[in-house]
Amino acid sequence: MSAHPRNAILVSSALAVLSACATVGPDYTPPPPPLSRHYDEPAEARLASGSPTTTDVTTRTQHIALGQKVSGDWWAVFQSTKLDEVMHRAISGNLDLAVADATIAQASQAVAVARGGLYPQIDYAAEAGRERSAGSPEPPVTGFYSVSPRVSFDVDIFGSTKRLVEQRAALADVARRRFDAAYLTLTGHVASQALLLASARAQIAALERLLADDEKNLELVRMAHLNGSVTQVDVSLAETQLAQDQTLLPPLAQQRNVARHALSILAGSGPADWVAPDFDLTDFTLPSNLPVSLPAELAHDRPDILEAEAELHAASAAIEIATANLYPHLTVSATGAIPGTLLAGGGTLWSVMAGLTGPLFHGGALEANRRAAVDNYNASFANYQRTVIKSLGQVADVLQSVNHNAQEYSAQERALAAAATSLRLNHEGLRQGEAGVLQVLDAERAYQRALLGEIQTRTAQYLDTVELSVALGGNSIGTSLTAAFSKTAFEYEANINHE
Repeated sequence: MSAHPRNAILVSSALAVLSACATVGPDYTPPPPPLSRHYDEPAEARLASGSPTTTDVTTRTQHIALGQKVSGDWWAVFQSTKLDEVMHRAISGNLDLAVADATIAQASQAVAVARGGLYPQIDYAAEAGRERSAGSPEPPVTGFYSVSPRVSFDVDIFGSTKRLVEQRAALADVARRRFDAAYLTLTGHVASQALLLASARAQIAALERLLADDEKNLELVRMAHLNGSVTQVDVSLAETQLAQDQTLLPPLAQQRNVARHALSILAGSGPADWVAPDFDLTDFTLPSNLPVSLPAELAHDRPDILEAEAELHAASAAIEIATANLYPHLTVSATGAIPGTLLAGGGTLWSVMAGLTGPLFHGGALEANRRAAVDNYNASFANYQRTVIKSLGQVADVLQSVNHNAQEYSAQERALAAAATSLRLNHEGLRQGEAGVLQVLDAERAYQRALLGEIQTRTAQYLDTVELSVALGGNSIGTSLTAAFSKTAFEYEANINHE
């Protein structure tokens, strides 16, 4: 190629640099953080942070540390090695995260595609053949060839391509935030299902002891009926009590099995391919202090809020793209050709040209497209505000739940203590001949029922901790950047070839 096309390439490259600075419309400005200073002032006051006392630990009272954030894995507060092992298995094998990871890679490639438009596009065409000329007694047959490189560049005077790159980058950020949200949802579900599994197993154990007491009671009542000391009505009541308590067992067994199956699925395995370990409530420690970030920081901690902000950024860039399309486009191109025959070379031809295209009349389509982009931005901004407000409400709800479940647990503890005292007194009365066997069995049944209530409220406190951690973002921002199982293009092609 001669010096002239090379000069054209240099000119195009210079124009590319200059065009990068020219864009229509203002740059995107992130929305301000929420103005709220509190989630729920009464709940925050009741759960005000303080050094937990021995009484607090005994009664399972939890405090909040307002203004603090979780460091590391949020589920580490439960101090459960078993949960940590299952959690990491789920993170590495979950298929929802695999989908989100591939979506990030796709979005990143879309950014690279858009960014390519900021540079000159260089192509070539080559052809060769044979031709026969007419008009002579012996028409000669000759071979020919042609090599034609081409350079073209959209100067992007008004920044349409630059805004497209900005939009694609924002959409890639949306994909990353969706991964973070999927990670947060996954870890929350794993912890919840592990706790539900442990709770179901604890309740089943208590209920089996209760059913054993019911059977003893029924046997004694039947013997008393044979002796004539009780009526058939008493026997029917004992049979009814046993049957009613037996109805409680299948739902708990179903809860246990569903939780175990859910953990297998969350880990990317079928229920028959991998079985989660049997969790016990003693495998978990209820944290006394719960870090709670301030409302102004919540917008930077929750992936759904950051996702909504990234969508808002993309909508802003779409307005500027639609605005730039209202203005002319300048394209510079250079072409070189080396034609000739296969026996003798030919001369080099070249051309340099610039083209300017601009809209004149499109029936109002371009203006309508820009208005639609503005409307989409307004919708995205409203969605962002809605997401922030909903997140504030979720944290407020969980804070109230933490407080109320602590109160309920205290009441259940008192009920359990009273039932234990009653059971002890009835045992003493039986030994001294002041109480009958039926009274002792009734006291044992009352104790087992109180124990079931205590297990349920204890589980609720654990689940409150999970929900609060998830509502605050669970320190999940940036997990997409450290995903250990991200597939490369080579690995993807290897999977396709293997299939």
